[in-house]
Amino acid sequence: MSESIPVVRVTEHGTAKLMPDVDRERAWLLTVDGAPQSYVDLDEPTHLEFEYARRLGHVLDAVAEAGVPLDVLHLGGGALTLPRYVAATRPGSRQDVVDADRGLLELVTEHLPLGDGAGIALHAADARGWLEGAPGDSADVLIADVFGGSRIPAHLTSLGYAREAERVLRADGVYLANLADSAPFDFLRSQLATFAVVFEELAVIAEPGVLRGRRFGNAVLIASHRPLDAGGLARRTAADAFPARVEHGSVLREFVGGARPVGDADAVPSPEPPGGTFGIG
Repeated sequence: MSESIPVVRVTEHGTAKLMPDVDRERAWLLTVDGAPQSYVDLDEPTHLEFEYARRLGHVLDAVAEAGVPLDVLHLGGGALTLPRYVAATRPGSRQDVVDADRGLLELVTEHLPLGDGAGIALHAADARGWLEGAPGDSADVLIADVFGGSRIPAHLTSLGYAREAERVLRADGVYLANLADSAPFDFLRSQLATFAVVFEELAVIAEPGVLRGRRFGNAVLIASHRPLDAGGLARRTAADAFPARVEHGSVLREFVGGARPVGDADAVPSPEPPGGTFGIG
């Protein structure tokens, strides 16, 4: 962008707005229908502003040795914050980004362009439909950050979806999802129960106040077949400017309790956030 002025565009899925950050020269906040979606600093792509994005970044840093390229599939594009992060921290990575909102992808790439040779391919398509057509054993990491408005679509919450994610991941691959819920955590618990059917290892990263049921907020779900370095992740997230907790093992199984896996027939979107939770003026 040559001038730091807001840009507003009506896309297939809402009204998208890019707003400049007055404190950072080439940084931009993307909102859709008033809800913050992404934050990008074009001069510093490793800067992750949102708390949940920082937690996803901690996992991305830990899944392989520093600088090793990865094949990453992103379901949900936003302003391409995490694809930019991976391209900067792991040069040579191959990344696919799937987003149903073609207009949003066009807005972002027009005003917040990707660098040459970023290795990021964009696909305007439904996330699950694209996933079902993707080749098996083709991704090292799959990141799901898909919200229709402020809710995760139902067809991205079921056991059938989880099985497709597992099929596309390599044997040592890692699944990550940005979820949102609050006490009594019916949605989060059902998601853990669903992914526990497919993956051997599970963990959740969230701010302590969210986990204690004090407020609605984001929780990062991690699923894999290989053992997770929960201790290392816990140290990374505890030392962050926005400290978080990592739950796994017996504590997480106790949290899930009697929650049952979600079938396609009974899948529902994630809960509606309380008024004003994520909104911005």
